[in-house]
Amino acid sequence: MNGLLPFRPAHALTAVAEDRRWLIDGLWAAEAVGIVGGEPKCCKSFLALDMAVAVASGAPCLGRFAPVEPGRVLLFAAEDALHVVRRRLAETVEHLRPRLLILDPFVRLHRIDENVSGEVAPLLAYLRELQRRHAVAVVLVHHARKGAGKARAGQALRGSSEFHAWGDSNLYLRRHGDDLVLTVEHRAAPSTSGIHVALKGDGAALALRVVDAPVIATANAPSAVEKIERALGDAATPLTIAALRAACHIRNKNVALALATLSAEGRVRKTAAGYMLASR
Repeated sequence: MNGLLPFRPAHALTAVAEDRRWLIDGLWAAEAVGIVGGEPKCCKSFLALDMAVAVASGAPCLGRFAPVEPGRVLLFAAEDALHVVRRRLAETVEHLRPRLLILDPFVRLHRIDENVSGEVAPLLAYLRELQRRHAVAVVLVHHARKGAGKARAGQALRGSSEFHAWGDSNLYLRRHGDDLVLTVEHRAAPSTSGIHVALKGDGAALALRVVDAPVIATANAPSAVEKIERALGDAATPLTIAALRAACHIRNKNVALALATLSAEGRVRKTAAGYMLASR
């Protein structure tokens, strides 16, 4: 037995309550290491700061994601030589015992070649060791490669593939035209994509907030009014609102608004059996 690695049967593992799995519910796992990534000017630092404020204050991150375990946050901008950074970082984390450590940006934490796995891996391993020793979540703010808009979010990160493989929770920001879209990726929980965020005024300050997805207009897509008028023209008998909704694949509210418009313009009339074109 002395030569075996330490092990524990699966049935003896301690169960973790669902609400204890998260530092920020659905956004960042408890004690997770990972990346906040994106191209320049994609608000990566704004997102990292919003996470910091959420954990420190208990307020929802992005106005939506609630922190489960609020506590101290350490935001660290590394400027010194690597060995000095490591020593000071470890000593500061040990002294403050933060819930969350944010390193923004990663490029200031090192003097290595980010494209060489053999140089990147030891630094990431050091941060993993720091996470385990002090039970702290670690966020690295890191850039995406230029021209990587068509690559998967994690594969678009600049440098070695070690970055993508290292993270337990990863957040990626991308711009699609004027829209800023967040993708959330977890190692041990479902991932989420297509979360639209935007900088919003909060008093005299700016903060990232989740917003409704923009409505994308299709040049040749018919309007609700056009769809209903076409459906009534194709029908041999009057149609009810329910029939129009099913035929046009639009909501009751939009059906009612379109019918009101057509009725006001004298193009549709209502009968006991439903609606029909006024020209009939």
